[in-house]
Amino acid sequence: MSASGPSTADVRSGYTEHQQEQYAKYLKKLKTEFESRWCKNRQYEVSFADFQRIKTLGTGAFGRVVLLKHTSANKFYAMKILEKEKIVKMKQIDHTLYEKRILEAIRFPFTVSMEFFFKDNSYIYFVMPFVTGGEMFTHLRRLGKFDESTSKFYASQVILALEYLHFNNLVYRDLKPENILIENNGYLKITDFGFCKVVQGRTWTLCGTPEYLAPELILSKGYGFSVDWWSFGVLVYEMNAGYPPFYANEPMKTYEKIVAAKYRCPSSFNADLRDFLRNTLQVDLSKRFGVMKNGVLDFKNHKWLASIEWDAILNCRCLPPFVPKLKNPGDTSNFDRYEEETIHHASRCRYESEFIDF
Repeated sequence: MSASGPSTADVRSGYTEHQQEQYAKYLKKLKTEFESRWCKNRQYEVSFADFQRIKTLGTGAFGRVVLLKHTSANKFYAMKILEKEKIVKMKQIDHTLYEKRILEAIRFPFTVSMEFFFKDNSYIYFVMPFVTGGEMFTHLRRLGKFDESTSKFYASQVILALEYLHFNNLVYRDLKPENILIENNGYLKITDFGFCKVVQGRTWTLCGTPEYLAPELILSKGYGFSVDWWSFGVLVYEMNAGYPPFYANEPMKTYEKIVAAKYRCPSSFNADLRDFLRNTLQVDLSKRFGVMKNGVLDFKNHKWLASIEWDAILNCRCLPPFVPKLKNPGDTSNFDRYEEETIHHASRCRYESEFIDF
């Protein structure tokens, strides 16, 4: 995948409006492709019997993600298994339908996408590529924190991924290290689109992870893409510090700190990083990076990211600071261990009418 993007020399002297205009043409092409896929309700000739279940990679409120091997293709996949009953009880049918359609439609270097979808009497299944490096959260916890060059490398990809999603009118709403995977080439993939939504204007739903919620979301003001840029600021802080900027033992106290933007930077944070965070963890939306007149140019031209070669990042041509170690294509050593659970298939179709649109 390639865009008619800036040269290395141009980037180092600042990312110009002309370069951003050229990049916008590339995004428009991707948006046309997104809209074409969005309108299609594809059917796949696959079933659970086509896969060999190997190991659980992660768990969530509505199901789990497991590593599978497609027996005939001899290829590994990550399958998200969602239980219909739990989705109905938690009133998450619309969110889940959105997630399915979004995963089918998006195609970008730093987001996961769907390979197959199917359902049976008890479950719905999203089959995605197996991203072998595991969660950013696991590596961040192991190292304590990332060095600054690693944080910049990852931050640049998240900026491009959010820019792509927002260009397609998608607000992500759940950015955190647990939802960022590391590929075998050292680059990132944002995953878990359970809270992602098409937004034209504003939305009011309270969703996300407490430490990452934006002030306008907590205050029920109605919000748009701004909440993702706030969460991005929290992510940048956490990558560099090893812990989030807003934290308390009770969610309400965490929210109070967020709304007041009360945080302290470690002494290791340099002036450029502090300024970057000051403009991103900004309560006043008229001053927050990402949503002002210049949009993402405020990030791309900031001193903290002056060393980033944006076109090289987009096309995965920069040498990554970390490449996961893998013994084989199905190696799960970069993932945490989880207890395995039996999948119970009902003899009759459950909640057929609720999932008729899937």
